[in-house]
Amino acid sequence: MDRKRRIKRKRLLSLLIIICFAWIFGNIVIHNVKGISSLWKNFIQSEDLHNAPISSEQENIIQNEAFHNISQSNEWYLIVVNQWNEIPDNYNVTLTELSNGQKVDSRIYPDLQEMFDDMRTEGIYPIVREGYRTTEEQQAILDERIQRYMNEGYSRSMAEMAAKEWVAVPGTSEHQLGIAVDINADKSRSTNDEVYQWLAENAYKYGFILRYPQGKEDITGGAYEAWHYRYVGREAAEEIYNNQMCLEEYMEDN
Repeated sequence: MDRKRRIKRKRLLSLLIIICFAWIFGNIVIHNVKGISSLWKNFIQSEDLHNAPISSEQENIIQNEAFHNISQSNEWYLIVVNQWNEIPDNYNVTLTELSNGQKVDSRIYPDLQEMFDDMRTEGIYPIVREGYRTTEEQQAILDERIQRYMNEGYSRSMAEMAAKEWVAVPGTSEHQLGIAVDINADKSRSTNDEVYQWLAENAYKYGFILRYPQGKEDITGGAYEAWHYRYVGREAAEEIYNNQMCLEEYMEDN
C-alpha cells in the first residue's frame, strides 16, 4: 500500500509541475504575442499617418504659413507690415498734410493727388478718412475698439481678440508707414459704393492696391476692407491687380 501511495504522490507531483510549467510558458507566449501585435499595430498606424492625405484645411494652413514671415524689400514702397512683420526699426517718414488735416508719406502724395483728381473728373468725390497714424493714435484706436466690445458684454480677453480682427496692434499697422490710406466718399456728393467700385477697377493704375482682398484673410492676417488702399508703386500694383494677388503673395514670388 505504501508503495502505491508513493507512486500516486509522485505522479500527482509530476502533474502539478507540468501544469505550472505549462502556465508559465503560456503566459510568456501570450505576452510576447501581444507585444508583437502592439508593435505591428503601431507600425501600421505610423505608416497610415505617414501616407495619409493632407486635408484641404491643413494644406491651406501649411501654404499660408509660408507667407507669414516675408523677407523685407529694400524698396520703401514694398515693405510688408502685418501681424507677423513689424515696422522696421529704422523706418522714417516725411509727411504731407492734406486739406482735411490727414497726413500721408510725401512720396505717395503726387500719385494720390492724381488719382483723386481723375476720380473727381468722373464725378466721384473721395476723401482720405484715415492716413498716417502715430503709435499712440494706433493704440488709442485699439483701446477704443476693445472697450466697445466690453460694453457689449465681452470679457476682456474676448474683447481684445475681437478688436484685433479689425484694428492692428501698434507696430503692425500700415497706417504707421504713411503709405496706406482709408478712402471713403464725400457723402454730400458721392456714395461709398461708388468710390469703392472705382478704386477696385482703377487704383492700380496709380500704384495703389486693395490691401485686404476677400479670400486672402489667412495670408494677409486682415479682414476684407473695401476702403483700405496701400501704395506699392505702379509696376507692382499692376502685377498684383492682373494676377489677383495680395502683397504677401507678390513678395513671396519676387
